[in-house]
Amino acid sequence: MQSIVDQDLGTPARLGTPLLTLSIDGQPVTVPEGTSVLRAAALLGQKIPKLCATEQLEAFGSCRLCLVQIEGMKGLPASCTTPVAEGMRVTTQTAKLAEVRRGVMELYISDHPLDCLTCPANGHCELQDMAGVVGLREVRYGYAGANHLSAAKDTSNPYFTFDPAKCIVCSRCVRACDEQQGTFALTIQGRGFDSKVAASQDVPFMDSECVSCGACVQACPTATLSENTLIERGQAEHSVVTTCAYCGVGCSFRAEMQGEAVVRMVPNKDGHANHGHSCVKGRFAIGYATHPDRIFKPMIRARISDPWREVSWEEAIGYAARELKRIQAQYGRNSIGGITSSRCTNEETYLVQKLVRAGFGNNNVDTCARVCHSPTGYGLKQTLGESAGTQNFDSVMQADVIFVIGANPTDGHPVFASQM
Repeated sequence: MQSIVDQDLGTPARLGTPLLTLSIDGQPVTVPEGTSVLRAAALLGQKIPKLCATEQLEAFGSCRLCLVQIEGMKGLPASCTTPVAEGMRVTTQTAKLAEVRRGVMELYISDHPLDCLTCPANGHCELQDMAGVVGLREVRYGYAGANHLSAAKDTSNPYFTFDPAKCIVCSRCVRACDEQQGTFALTIQGRGFDSKVAASQDVPFMDSECVSCGACVQACPTATLSENTLIERGQAEHSVVTTCAYCGVGCSFRAEMQGEAVVRMVPNKDGHANHGHSCVKGRFAIGYATHPDRIFKPMIRARISDPWREVSWEEAIGYAARELKRIQAQYGRNSIGGITSSRCTNEETYLVQKLVRAGFGNNNVDTCARVCHSPTGYGLKQTLGESAGTQNFDSVMQADVIFVIGANPTDGHPVFASQM
């Protein structure tokens, strides 16, 4: 499920020109060409019911809940897959639409467990929300016929649980695995009533090609795919924007919390480096935040044989400064320097070089990224006249052809590779 604070506009944004003006429920709105009717309505504040649609994925049109009426168009088209047109007149609320939407929702609920009070998604479930939005009050079909309510859970993955009894086969998880991660570990197996989400050739998640990136979990509109931490601890009460602590890509996250305890990490869709996606470490490796071995106070020791002792920050910084000065006084100005990891952010690396040059008075500063990327820098300097990176992440979207030589970006840089 998505973040507790995100507003989902239904389909991805379209950029550029030309701009088109249409009318939705009598209100004019101007959007770029290619924008869906669903997104245009959301930009106006008109929330058309939806289940299979999310702005993190391309429109699919399977749930049939976002139906609208469009002047001059036959039937009730799905607003997620219908692009806007100049002068289009759209109606999102009529008695006919309400009746059809309730009928569609009734079919979903007829094959869905009614265990909302004990469900981990209770209070933050799109299916639950949409049932309320369309005004569903009864299910006429009962549970005497064939259903999927007895489907067994898959708990093989250490980070999330797959409960097929709650699945509505909206394909959002499959599409997230394909479009965002590019692993293609999930598929819809079977046809008609027998359709179901399956990992690879219908094997447990941990036996499939799944890399535990969690894109499917975030895309799921129900509790079919749920983080184990969410199942154990319950829903978060507030969200804090933060940056992943694992590498230097700088992925933005929303840490969803109960008080000071982290319930789960949700990639921030507004993050410029990751655009709502992440690798397994950033999303699920959150145990360090509350691990009993975590160090909360600075510690110092005079020699390696001495035990560590906790001190204040003032004492620790003062001690480090005195020792650095002592070494320079004894061995000279160039006797000390600084080196940063390629996992550091640009800001952290900048601060270290500033400390070395302005504080230590020398140029003994380096980063391990220079060592492995010195051929890259040389090649860029010779061909483009500049050894620094010349493009941002989003420029990949505009490339016609991408050559990857001597590298494995899907393993080494999974977040970047997902945008390729």
